[in-house]
Amino acid sequence: MTPSSISEMTRELRRRRVRQWRGVLLHAVLLGGAFCMIYPLLWMIGSSFKPDSEIFTQLNPIPKSLDSINYARGWVLGTGVSFTTFYINSMIVCAGAIIGNLISCSFAAYAFARINFRFRRIWFAVMLGTMMLPFHVTIVPQYIIFHTLNWTNTFLPLIVPKFFAVDAFFIFLMVQFIRGIPVELEEAAMIDGCGRFGMFTRIILPLIKPALVTTTIFTFIWTWNDFFSQLLYLNTQDKYTISLGLRQFLDSSGVSSWGPMFAMTTLSLVPVVVVFIFFQKRLVDGIATTGLKG
Repeated sequence: MTPSSISEMTRELRRRRVRQWRGVLLHAVLLGGAFCMIYPLLWMIGSSFKPDSEIFTQLNPIPKSLDSINYARGWVLGTGVSFTTFYINSMIVCAGAIIGNLISCSFAAYAFARINFRFRRIWFAVMLGTMMLPFHVTIVPQYIIFHTLNWTNTFLPLIVPKFFAVDAFFIFLMVQFIRGIPVELEEAAMIDGCGRFGMFTRIILPLIKPALVTTTIFTFIWTWNDFFSQLLYLNTQDKYTISLGLRQFLDSSGVSSWGPMFAMTTLSLVPVVVVFIFFQKRLVDGIATTGLKG
C-alpha cells in the first residue's frame, strides 16, 4: 500500500467522522428543540394531577403522585353545568360546520372548476381575495344580521354560514383537485346520459376524497378551537362550548382554579390529538397532492 493511498484513506476516515459528528450534533439540536416545544404540554398534563400549591413551585412536569381530584372538580365546575354539556355543544357545532363545508364548498369548487359561466375568473379571484380579508372586518355586519334574525345565543350563526361556502380556502383546495381530474371521464359519462349532478356525485366526489378528508379535519380543528365567534354569539352556560367552558375557571377577580383548569384543558385536547393521529397520513397526502395539481 502506497503512502498516497494511506493518506487518502486517512482523509476519508476523517470525513466520515466529521459527517457522523455533524449528524449527532444535528440530532441533538433537533431533540432539544422538540423538547422545548413539547415541554409546556407535558407541564400542563403533569400539573393537572398536582394540587394548586405545587403547580407553580416545581418545574418538573412529573407529579409526585397521581391524583385525579382536579378532573372530578373540573368536570362538575361547580356552576350547575358540567363539561358534558360543553362537549355535546362543541360536537354539535363541529358536526354542523363540517357538513356545511363539505356540501357547499364541494358544489362551489365544482362550479369554478368545470362550469363555464360569465365572469368565472373574476368571481374566482374575488373569492380568493376574501382569504386576505381579516375576520374582524366582517364580524360587525354579521353580528347585526344575526341579531336582527334573533339568532344570538343559538348555534345557528356558527353553523348556517358554512352552508353558503364561506371558507374560500376549502373551495380553492377542492378546485385544485378537480382540475387534476381528466375531463374525458365526464365526457364519457355525458355520452352515457349522465347529467351534471350525476357526474358530480358519481365521478368527482369519489376522486376528491383526499380533499374532502382534509376539509373535514381542518374544519373540525378550527371549529373546536374557535373562541371569539363562540364568545360573541353564545351567552348562556347551557350553550357554551369547550372553549367558553374553560374560561369559566377564571373569575372576575382574576383568580384561577389552576388544577381543574389544566385538567379540563388536557381533556379538551384529546379529540383534536386523536383526530390528528388517526388522519395524519390522509391529511398530509391531501395537502401534498393538492400542490401537485395544476
